Amino acid sequence: MDTLGLINTYIRVVETGSIAAAARAQGQSAAAVSQSLSRLEAHLGVRLLSRTTRSMVLTESGARYFEKVRHIPRDIDLAAQSATMTSEPQGALRAATTTAFGRHVLAPLMPAFKAAYPRIGIELISTDRRVDHRLEGIDVSIRIKAQLSESLVARPIASRPFIFCASPAYLQRAGVPATPEDLQKHACLVFRYPTDGRYLPWNFVRHGHTFEVKTNPEFVCDDIDMLAQIAVNGGGIARLADFVAQPLIELGLLVPLFEPHHPDAATAQPEPMDIYACVTERSALNSKVRALIDFLEHALRADPPRHLG
Repeated sequence: MDTLGLINTYIRVVETGSIAAAARAQGQSAAAVSQSLSRLEAHLGVRLLSRTTRSMVLTESGARYFEKVRHIPRDIDLAAQSATMTSEPQGALRAATTTAFGRHVLAPLMPAFKAAYPRIGIELISTDRRVDHRLEGIDVSIRIKAQLSESLVARPIASRPFIFCASPAYLQRAGVPATPEDLQKHACLVFRYPTDGRYLPWNFVRHGHTFEVKTNPEFVCDDIDMLAQIAVNGGGIARLADFVAQPLIELGLLVPLFEPHHPDAATAQPEPMDIYACVTERSALNSKVRALIDFLEHALRADPPRHLG
């Protein structure tokens, strides 16, 4: 009997709060998870969970057992890392990333990462919603500063410029903003965070101080690539990461604003986008997670990707 597997399933059920959620997290059917729980209870000779069709509650024995076994999977992982410190990183790696970064940056780099670490099995979760590392089995997530959480350990891995840009047709029709403050007079294409409904602020840095400019939202969207296409088709001014904007600029579809040669550049520049790798705790920085983080740091520093997804 795979006792460790049964314990893992039990821990996942307790942490997720239901058999159905644990089944989704493990890629199993609810029936298989329920059967695993029954086998574990039969093996121990005690009832761990009081289950009905509508609720699930830990029994007193189940609560005591959970406190004793909840750290076992992590301890085993740490022991394996210690034993294989000098060997090649290996095993399954689940990485979550924001949609735009995943599409334009992470995906193009993955074949090279796989070639460098063939024994790491990679699963990418591309979403702009808030992910729960523990409940969803996420090893590492790639986030921007506005998405950081106090419950996670964050390590900066890159800083990329934001580019304010618009189509030639829009600028010919509406004029070119001379200063950041002029943006409130223009049609602005604003990104809204899917997690909490906030607008992504349009920040600039002037004399070392960050300030936010007022916007006149003409279009609001929770998909950066959709905003980029609205900008290409003359909808207004967008604030895009360089890996989204630069290919469109090179094609002549968008024109960058507030460039270094701009008259106001000495006093105001777009605030850059800081990118972080996040884990639940420092002990989660195992060899495969470190391999991905180090690879991304080197790749983004040495040859910033400029792909159009």
